[in-house]
Amino acid sequence: MPANKTPIALLLILGLLLISPLRAQQEVEINSIQLSQQIFMLTGQGGNIGLFIGDDGSFVIDDQFAPLTGKILSAIRSVGGDTPRFVINTHFHGDHTGGNENLGKSGSILVSHDKVRERLLNGSFIEAFGMKSPPASKAALPLLTYSSDMHFHINGESVQAIHVAAAHTDGDSIIHFKSSNVVHAGDVFFNGFYPFIDVAHGGSLRGVINATDMILAITDANSKIIPGHGPLANRADLQKYRDMLNTAYGRLLKLKNSGQTVDQAIAASPLADLETNWGGGIFKGDKWISLVYAGVY
Repeated sequence: MPANKTPIALLLILGLLLISPLRAQQEVEINSIQLSQQIFMLTGQGGNIGLFIGDDGSFVIDDQFAPLTGKILSAIRSVGGDTPRFVINTHFHGDHTGGNENLGKSGSILVSHDKVRERLLNGSFIEAFGMKSPPASKAALPLLTYSSDMHFHINGESVQAIHVAAAHTDGDSIIHFKSSNVVHAGDVFFNGFYPFIDVAHGGSLRGVINATDMILAITDANSKIIPGHGPLANRADLQKYRDMLNTAYGRLLKLKNSGQTVDQAIAASPLADLETNWGGGIFKGDKWISLVYAGVY
């Protein structure tokens, strides 16, 4: 297992279990990686953040957890940005939307796919992690939503938010900085390990594969890809991930079509040869199968 996978996995587990606000404030560091003159990837606790700065204002993709907002804003200012003019959520999970209320109250315009606002408005329960989220406050709800895609013309760049259906959830978006050749993939892409797919909220393994195909179609060897979780990636990294998903999908679909239950599928060990490279994250193969099998079709 590559050395950089375990810390990433631990951060994700801590994020999904919502460690205490005090601990988050004291221990989590927000680090920035510069991708271009104006685009940065910020890491901390939870989903990776995208940051785009310029004269028209700061544009932020996802916002981790509420206790980290101050640190995130400090990191933004340290590279020349300011309180975000726009914040776009790639999906509704709390490790990507937890800072919404703080930023909304600070004047940021929150943006998302229609389904993200719907999930936040109604609250949710993610059984895999025992996480219950109450309905979001008014300040945490996106003010602008879209059904398929949306363009932002900001800081000299055309930024496109593209909805990908039935992928990690039913409300995922990928964010494409066209001129800068950068993509924020949201949780469609877990770089280096099996992804969490929220089947209960409209996600599916086939949909994640379709979403990765869409990203592959708009990128090249020089593209920089920000995954929802894991280290900064390139197109070759995404292709390896896509190939793994496709292999897993084919094997699981065959078992499902033959009438195998989820327990029987797990007993068949269809992912044994993938485990060394992909089982070092939040899930081993058996657990991952138990979570995604219902969404294999």
